[in-house]
Amino acid sequence: MASLTVIEYLSLDGVAQAPGHEGEDTDDGFRHGGWAGPHLADHREHGTVTYLSASAFLFGRRTYDIWVPHWPAITDPADLIAGALNSRPKYVVSTTLAEASWAGTTIWPDRIPDRVAELKKQHECQIVVPGSSNLAHTLIEHDLVDTYQLWYHPVVLGGGKRLFGGGPGPLTTLRLTTTTVTATGVAILTYDKTT
Repeated sequence: MASLTVIEYLSLDGVAQAPGHEGEDTDDGFRHGGWAGPHLADHREHGTVTYLSASAFLFGRRTYDIWVPHWPAITDPADLIAGALNSRPKYVVSTTLAEASWAGTTIWPDRIPDRVAELKKQHECQIVVPGSSNLAHTLIEHDLVDTYQLWYHPVVLGGGKRLFGGGPGPLTTLRLTTTTVTATGVAILTYDKTT
């Protein structure tokens, strides 16, 4: 049975909102979009292994929409992340997306906890959830996350959407399994659920 791994880029004060670019998510007047930009080389260098070990990917609608214009267009066989993303099954959670343009994508409009449980039975390796913090809240609430890979960036944003504290969820005990600090000071902490 596969495990479910949530990968989140976080500021030191726990903000997950809009790490990629300025217009990514301006909800509630958020003005710091793209805050992870100075660390993009670290993301690629240290993130490849996780993408290669995934048997499938699960996205929230916003992250999917951000990634669709970029990743399917990368056909260089040396780009291992693109190769994994483009060749493996993808699932996007959305009640409004009518058609998925990224090859290999299935849309999930409902029954997310049930579908995730079924997906875990269908795969043997990990299912990776990149970003997608709104979806992560649902997964956390239903106790579906097996592993958290948290990338803490050396920046304090002072406010914004957070991965944890967004709603009710079960008490979860975690075990720190790996730690890495990148050249630019990003601390990558991987935690596995113990209960």
